[in-house]
Amino acid sequence: MIKVAVLTLSDKGSRGERVDTSGPAIEKLVKKIDAEVVSYDILPDEKALIKKKLISLCRKKIDLILTTGGTGVSPRDVTPDATKEVIKQEIPGIAEAMRLKGLKKTPFAMISRAIAGIRNKTLIINLPGSPAAVKENLSAILPVLPHTIEKIKGSKAECASH
Repeated sequence: MIKVAVLTLSDKGSRGERVDTSGPAIEKLVKKIDAEVVSYDILPDEKALIKKKLISLCRKKIDLILTTGGTGVSPRDVTPDATKEVIKQEIPGIAEAMRLKGLKKTPFAMISRAIAGIRNKTLIINLPGSPAAVKENLSAILPVLPHTIEKIKGSKAECASH
């Protein structure tokens, strides 16, 4: 079972002014890969708080952290910046695949700054904030996540065997 943490990043959501619908969408989708959400939080768009939470979740041996929100170009969109400061290795292909999928629906997908990477043995992926975009982006990468997590944890299985 893959242990997943969902981290919704929204000023309004953290103040209770908006209901988070992206987090529950993530929880539903990850069940398709035998994953379980074991942690769920909503934080404001504050880089220091995001970094602290990501580091804390990595220490708890979470396999996969999926953030939602804060991936655009607005001044308060700091999720990729916080993530970049926390990860040790970036996996650009994951973010590229998500943007490619998004571009099939809207040209605005190209302004997503979402990134993906590894800290210790945890995979961290930034997703957009809207439920529709979450479903679209996550569906593009879901099939590779179990293998990616196995490799991060040290599996010696050949990639071609999957």
